[in-house]
Amino acid sequence: MPIYEYACGCGYRFERLARIADADAPALTCPACGTADCRRVPSAAALLGRAAVPPGRDAAPRSWEQTNHGDRDTIRHWQRNLEERGKLEEKYPELAGDNRAVLAHEGRYAASPLRAGDPAAPAGDPPGHTHGAAQ
Repeated sequence: MPIYEYACGCGYRFERLARIADADAPALTCPACGTADCRRVPSAAALLGRAAVPPGRDAAPRSWEQTNHGDRDTIRHWQRNLEERGKLEEKYPELAGDNRAVLAHEGRYAASPLRAGDPAAPAGDPPGHTHGAAQ
C-alpha cells in the first residue's frame, strides 16, 4: 500500500497509508483540527542513488597505450563518457572548466600549463616564483 500525503485547510500536512482504491476518499479528517477539509497533495519525489558526473577531457586517454592499444570497447566507453560530459557542460557551463588551448605544459609549465591568453613568465622564473620578494 502506498503512502499518500494530505494537507488540511488549517495548514497541517500529514501522511496516510491507504489502498489505491481509497486514496481519494473524502472522509479523511485532519489529526490537528478534526475537520474533513483535507485534500491529497503531490509528494516530493524520492531520488534513489546519486548523480555521477562523467569524467572530463583531462581524464581521457592521451595515447594509444592508454586506449588498450585501440580497444574498441575502451574507445566506445570514452566516446560515450565525453559526449555525456559535453551535454552536461552545455547545460552547466561551470563544469566545463578552462577550455583555452594549452600552449606549453612541460618544463617550468609542468605544474601550471601556459594557456592561450595567459601572460608568459620571464625566461628565468618558474610561474609563481618571487625570489624572496615581500608578499
